[in-house]
Parts: sequence; C-alpha cells; structure tokens
Amino acid sequence: MITKPSSQCRFLQCRGPYAKRRHPLVDSTVVSEIRRCLENGVEFQGELLNFRKDGSPLVNRLRMTPIYGDDDMITHIIGIQIFTEADLDLGPLPGSAVKEAARASDRFRSSLSSGRVVLEGNRNVTRGLCGILQLSDEVLSLKILSRLTPRDIASVGSVSRRFYEMTKNEDLWRMVCQNAWGRETTRVLETVPGAKRLGWGRLARELTTLEASAWRKLTVGGAVEPSRCNFSACAVGNRVVLFGGEGVNMQPMNDTFVLDLNSSNPEWQHVKVGSPPPGRWGHTLSCVNGSNLVVFGGCGRQGLLNDVFLLDLDAKHPSWREISGLAPPLPRSWHSSCTLDGTKLIVSGGCADSGVLLSDTFLLDLSMEKPIWREIPVAWTPPSRLGHTLSVYGGRKILMFGGLAKSGPLRFRSSDVFTMDLSEEEPCWRCVTGSGMPGAGNPGGIAPPPRLDHVAVSLPGGRILVFGGSVAGLHSASQLYILDPTEEKPTWRILNVPGRPPRFAWGHSTCVVGGTRAIVLGGQTGEEWMLGELHELSLASSVI
Repeated sequence: MITKPSSQCRFLQCRGPYAKRRHPLVDSTVVSEIRRCLENGVEFQGELLNFRKDGSPLVNRLRMTPIYGDDDMITHIIGIQIFTEADLDLGPLPGSAVKEAARASDRFRSSLSSGRVVLEGNRNVTRGLCGILQLSDEVLSLKILSRLTPRDIASVGSVSRRFYEMTKNEDLWRMVCQNAWGRETTRVLETVPGAKRLGWGRLARELTTLEASAWRKLTVGGAVEPSRCNFSACAVGNRVVLFGGEGVNMQPMNDTFVLDLNSSNPEWQHVKVGSPPPGRWGHTLSCVNGSNLVVFGGCGRQGLLNDVFLLDLDAKHPSWREISGLAPPLPRSWHSSCTLDGTKLIVSGGCADSGVLLSDTFLLDLSMEKPIWREIPVAWTPPSRLGHTLSVYGGRKILMFGGLAKSGPLRFRSSDVFTMDLSEEEPCWRCVTGSGMPGAGNPGGIAPPPRLDHVAVSLPGGRILVFGGSVAGLHSASQLYILDPTEEKPTWRILNVPGRPPRFAWGHSTCVVGGTRAIVLGGQTGEEWMLGELHELSLASSVI
C-alpha cells in the first residue's frame, strides 16, 4: 500500500454494507494512534480488527512508514498489511447480546499477538512485528519500490544506504518505468539506440527532468521526388515513413518513401507497393499494430475523402488495402488523429465541404475483422476546428490542443486545451486551460501563443510537449512548451534546450521516433521542401 499524505486511506471498520458505525470490537485506541502517527509524520506499527466486504472479520497487522522528499516534506506513506483470520463468531447471538459481545471482545483481545501497540507518552512502542526494513530486498523491490514513480525512487534512495544500493538496480528501474509509463512505452524505449548502455535509471531521470534535451541537424541521402508539400509522416520503429502530399499545380500524390534512421548512412528510399490509395494531401498517417500504416481522409483529385487504407510495411510484398469501415465520418481534410492501444484510430474535427469546420470525434477499431466506425457521443464538444493535435496520455486519455477554431462567424488560432478519458463509461470533453473558454480559467506560467498545424509530443509520464506550427506576429514557433494535464492545476512551462532549432516545424511533417526523438522533416524556402535536411529534438542523451 502506497499513498500520498493528502489521500484518504480507509480500513473497513464497519461490519456489512448497511453498518453506519464502527464495530464495537474495533479498538478505538489503535485507530486514534494511527491518526496521530499520520498527523505527526511518525512510523506506526500495530494490529486492528477489520472486516471483509462480506462482513467476515480479520486481523490487520499494519506497519506504516513516512517517506520524505528532497525538501524534507513527506511525499508518500508506505504501508505493509498482513491479514490473518480472526477467531470470532459474529453470527446471531442467543441470550444477552451485551454479555456475548463482551465475551467476544475478550476472545479477540486475547488473540492479538505481543506486537500490539502500547502507548508510552508520545511514543508508540511495538514488539514482535517485522519492520519494513526487515523485509527482503526482493519483497521491497517487487511489492513496494516498483510501485513508486521515478522521482519517488530517487527520493527513497536518500533514506538509507540499503535503499540507495537497491535503487541502483537496473531491473528495479525497469519495473518502475513500466509501472509509471506503461508496457508499450517501455517496449518502445527498449528500441532506442544506446538505451542499454545508458541504463534505465539514467533514462528515467533524463526523460523526467528533460535535462539532456537538445536540437541537432542531420543530413540524409536519397531524394523524395517529385517535390511536394502537405504530405504526412509517421514513425514505424526507427523508420520515418512519408506518404502522399501536394505536388506542382496542387497535384495529389500517392507514393510512399521510407528513411531508416538505424542505417549508418540514412537515405530516402521509394517503396514499391501494390494498390496505392488515391493521391491526397491534408490527410493523416498513423502507425498501428507495430508495422502497419493507416491513412485516412484528405483532399484528392475529386474532392475530400473519408476512406481508410492499411499497409503492412514489413510484408514481403507490401500492398495497400482499403478498409471498408461501416458508417464512416464525413469526408474531411486537415483533421487530427491519434492511435489508442495500438489498434484503434481516433479522428477529430477537420474541414468538410464548403469549408465547414467539424467538431466530431470518431473511433475505428482496426483489430476487428470488419471494423465499424463509432462516433463518440458527448453532451458538449469544443468549438469546431482544423489543424489541431490529439495526444494520448495516461493510457486511454486524449488531449486536444490548438488549431484554427470557429468563434461565431470568425475563425481564430487557438491555444485551448481539452481532455477526454475514453475509459469512462460516458466520455466527455473537459476544458483544461484556454483563452477565454467558459470555466477554463487562466493557467499559471506562460501559455504558448495560439497556433495551428503544430507539433505535440506525448512524453512518458503523461506530459505534452508543444512547438512549431503557424503562429501570428513575432512569436517564435520554435519555442518549446510543456504541460502536465495530470496535475491538479495544469501549468504551462517553457523548456529551453541547447542547439539550433528548425525555422519551421509542422505537425503533418514531424514524427516521434522511439519515444525520445522528434524528427522534423526538411526546411521550407517558398514552396520548395528540402527533405535532405532533418532537425532532431533528442530528449535523452543516448541518441545524441
């Protein structure tokens, strides 16, 4: 059991779902001592009568120890509970209920071991129970320390020499990262070049503090021809994939190119694929199921599209195949999309026919044999918009930021933030921060200027990094901003990193590789895209 001081940690002291008072056999002295120890930040050790949900009694042997942070404030309380059966008969009592309750109380009190709390002045003295430090390293690591966050592990390491030695263990750090960031994120990070050399402990520190973040410029070989703009790019492992785009005279393109960053001399290569989709631009390209690419929507030769195509990049003979999902969304371009659980495509907003902006959100489960589009019903939607971003954090939560949003008859660049938890039975959009949204309030820190077609990177642990896009005025589009939506009061912060950032960074031509690198494709001079130049924002020193 690990909890924060502000959290409520409850023990069932009432018998049955309809009981309104603490059971008379529960020792109120021990309860008071638990409360005193929590308030004073001291260790507690003792026994207490508890009840299961079905009302059966059990003895809770409890040990609680405060954990202090770097500022000498209690950040967590670690608790160990050992439950044993209580030799009590609490069924219907014949005769005097009072006398029988008294006899049962005597039986319970006599069954307690010598480790029960004994009060001596302002101290609690315990006898006969194992302390937390008497547990084996294996139990401490697997059952307690692995449940903490990377920051908490760093704090625990300063408690004692034994904890310090334990927190140097790479297996422990991997478990901490996996529990804090999820299995999928941990699996992706294992593919980062040099991750094993760097070690999980240092990787966790660098991705938490972002102390090693830096820009660098890369030059790659090959060519993407014909020249184009408004294409889409995404990462498949350590490969960058580019599809489609707008050529000369608004010509829709439908070819596929791959850049392998694992190569000693990376170069763009045209991939010969079968059955390519109709040419398009303003579409989205996403990665699902490891090596599969999914294309949705965009603007084609005949107008807007709402079709879905899938490509297995690792197939012996890669070929695009159309997914005929039932009840598709309206045709659109410049929408936003993200993937959930590695199998589900989520599409939001965009621009429909006649320039109408959309505010809907659809989900397509590509793991189904016959996928069906499902609109996520919500009571309220954010203002219609295009050019915004969707980012996944905390497992099944999505965050929407920015875009060109509708405000009455006008359209403005936006810096609004909205979140939705798709694990809820009835998901709904919530306004987190924003520029004038009802009930949003103004967050602390310096919010990024309103923008569209920007870059949003989901960091391990739930934070969102934003930069680039179309920004009005003299604001620098290359400035980095970071937001933690899991905070009680989310606050924008500026992240300054060394190196020379790109002059332009667009959402449709930037992708995240291995969870630690944001790859910005090319530079722009007029209408020419120089895809032999890349800018890389590295978040960990292992990839520099």
